[in-house]
Amino acid sequence: MGVHKKLMDARIFLQQAPLKKSGHNKFAGYSYFELGDFLPTINQIFARVGLCGVVSFDKELASLTITDTDDNTSIVITSPMAEANLKGCHPIQNLGAVETYTRRYLWVSAMEIVEHDALDSSAPLKEDKVIISPTQGAMDNIPPEEVQYLQEMAVDLIATCEQGDPKAAWDKLEGENLDDQQKIALWTLLPSKVRSALKKAKEF
Repeated sequence: MGVHKKLMDARIFLQQAPLKKSGHNKFAGYSYFELGDFLPTINQIFARVGLCGVVSFDKELASLTITDTDDNTSIVITSPMAEANLKGCHPIQNLGAVETYTRRYLWVSAMEIVEHDALDSSAPLKEDKVIISPTQGAMDNIPPEEVQYLQEMAVDLIATCEQGDPKAAWDKLEGENLDDQQKIALWTLLPSKVRSALKKAKEF
């Protein structure tokens, strides 16, 4: 049948599956798919149609290789890697955050999973209320599930800035509709060079 035909069949089967979004963006008010919401179903579908997906990482590139287990033809989905430097986290926590975030989006891309567009639907932040100075202890009163979301958001902003597009990173930040406490907490997760890039992008 070939890997391309099998992958299309797998996408159709996934569209017909009763998936439920367990992730919730409390700041912008929408739900989203977490990795555990769709990956077990994908694995079942891949076993049925004869596909195998393997994610791998190196310093510059993450890849998802989807192989036809009958004829060994394959498709490779790739994404640039970025180094996270979340303050208050150990290096292995930074690595885990980056790999989990990238792994999720590799599968979303490969299976054409439709996600909510946060930038189109979220109300923009008011310029005069943007907090862009770090504060010690800002995470103390943030619920654990919101901390995880802010960490993922920080990874995304860091990656976007390191890819040379701080204006896009600033636009993403504006689209999240964070309150003042959440903005301060997020800011403390960002390295100084990313904060500086975002401040400059805000001025344009």
